[in-house]
Amino acid sequence: MKKFKHLSLVEREILYGGLSQGLSLREIGKRLKRDHTSLSDELKRNIKYGRCYFGNKYLPCKAQALADKRALKQRQKAPLKNPEVFLYVRKKLRSGLSPEQIAGRLLIDHPYQYIDDETIYRYIYSKGGRCYKLWQYLKMARKKRMKKEGRHIRRDGKIPGSISIDLRPKEVDLRNTLGHWETDNVIGKQTDRTALSVTVERLSRVTIITKLKNRSAAVKTAAIVNRLGKLPTQTRLTITADNGKENSYHKQLTAALGTDVFFCHAYHSWEKGTVENTNGRIRRYIPKGVSIDLITDKKIRAIERKLNMTPRKCLGYLTPDETMIRALS
Repeated sequence: MKKFKHLSLVEREILYGGLSQGLSLREIGKRLKRDHTSLSDELKRNIKYGRCYFGNKYLPCKAQALADKRALKQRQKAPLKNPEVFLYVRKKLRSGLSPEQIAGRLLIDHPYQYIDDETIYRYIYSKGGRCYKLWQYLKMARKKRMKKEGRHIRRDGKIPGSISIDLRPKEVDLRNTLGHWETDNVIGKQTDRTALSVTVERLSRVTIITKLKNRSAAVKTAAIVNRLGKLPTQTRLTITADNGKENSYHKQLTAALGTDVFFCHAYHSWEKGTVENTNGRIRRYIPKGVSIDLITDKKIRAIERKLNMTPRKCLGYLTPDETMIRALS
């Protein structure tokens, strides 16, 4: 079936000229290679006062303006108008998935449905969508949509005996091999004694979160050794860290796990962007300023489980756990 295409402004001007010359709609249709019924519908839709085809009541510029207005109105109504998609999107938003993750996962859960993540964002912040307050389920839970801004870089000192990230195997950058990790700490209140150790595998994005009783290097190292030490040897090849004091015991880490530890350049913590991104995801559950001293181990395990069972666009909308299992099989 031939797909219908709306008349352009040029075609509307030709239609107007033909009408002014007294030509029939069939004759005009032949010139435009359009069916005469399409031209008839055009006149019915875009003549404001009656159906007079002559007398200069059909004006191309006015018809184009009316068509543009209808198109805009239709685009405003279109997002999420499919009840099945609407219910799916609303459910997944409330479960914590981002619009991008929802759009990708929809193709897996419902192969014959499609929606763009930008469409979801527009709907959330549209006049009709705001009544559902779906914005509160987004990562930053902003009432008003904002542009992306740069992030602040934590400035730490240099670690004695550290090995530069420049010497890290190039294969790590490709994310083709399992076993390359990045680690960082998440801090609550500055007065907190505790912190969270967050360690993420670069290929699968599997995340390990451990509550530290204090921020010392000894406790941080013990936490990583305890968690990574339970994994197969082939899944722990390298670790990338920043120059925070909690990473000072990197030699003990290498001795215990046989894992090479590499450090980002000073003031370049974005070189371990995977764990930085994961920290942002954790902030959805533990916002800045919330005391980690008060967060239970049970809740931390729940957050870890949630992250590892959430589909990611970068993983083809598989979950980190699913990706890890595939890589090991």
